[in-house]
Amino acid sequence: MRRATTKGFKRTSSLLRDRIRQAGESRGFAVTKVLTHWAEIVGEDVARICKPVDVKYGRQGFGATLTVLTTGAQAPMLEMQKETLRARVNAAYGYNAIARLRITQTAPTGFAEGQAQFAPKPKREAAPDPEVRKEAAEVAAPVGDADLRQALERLASNVLSKRKTTRKVSE
Repeated sequence: MRRATTKGFKRTSSLLRDRIRQAGESRGFAVTKVLTHWAEIVGEDVARICKPVDVKYGRQGFGATLTVLTTGAQAPMLEMQKETLRARVNAAYGYNAIARLRITQTAPTGFAEGQAQFAPKPKREAAPDPEVRKEAAEVAAPVGDADLRQALERLASNVLSKRKTTRKVSE
């Protein structure tokens, strides 16, 4: 008899799978893999300049239309790669699901406010003030392992910084 090794815990992906599927299906994506693995399907360079918006199924005929959002400057490049993109997306579906690819040119921030960012921005961590850093080092000082001590210092500085900001807000 095989025993469960998870001890009642589940993977995050299994908890979110149904919600991601429902959100994707509401936008026409029968296979959510196109949304969640867009960069792997089309390549990093193409994923930086565009993202899938929706899939529309026509009344007659087979195949759907995939709408891709990009900025106006990148649209001619995508137009030349349309068939390659369509083939890669169909390979992800496993059959010829997408018959047409429609490119929509826009910037989500408006016409004159700048470039649209399709890749997530890297997270920028603010340096904690010196007294928080010193207090965190004192808390983690008794730990012998250097890697564990550094991790505990980061955790302590995050907790102490959070406490200071909540005190300022509540005062």
